[in-house]
Amino acid sequence: MTRVKKGVNALKTRRNVLKQVKGYRFRRSKNERAAYEALYHAGKYSFAHRKDKKNDYRMLWNVKIGAYLKANGSSYSKFIGALKKKNIMVDRKIMADLIEFHPETMKKLVAKAI
Repeated sequence: MTRVKKGVNALKTRRNVLKQVKGYRFRRSKNERAAYEALYHAGKYSFAHRKDKKNDYRMLWNVKIGAYLKANGSSYSKFIGALKKKNIMVDRKIMADLIEFHPETMKKLVAKAI
């Protein structure tokens, strides 16, 4: 029975791992063991931060809406409450875009809600 030598596969794996960590600092871009560990951590962080990004954007939209309303003499909580009472279904992302690119439309929305 012939034995299996894994030299070709090991070199290919090593080459691919080191290609993925190109640009990492210090030993992590040169050393195979450190590269594996760096990729493992990078994967964990990217997964977690993909989830965090959604929350970050929602907070940004809320800040934009609150700043706009404060400048126009209202408050965020009163405005959101008024939207819910009048059953106006506009999400925060759309409102933030309206504030940035179509302020006259947002002004009409505020007037209709309050």
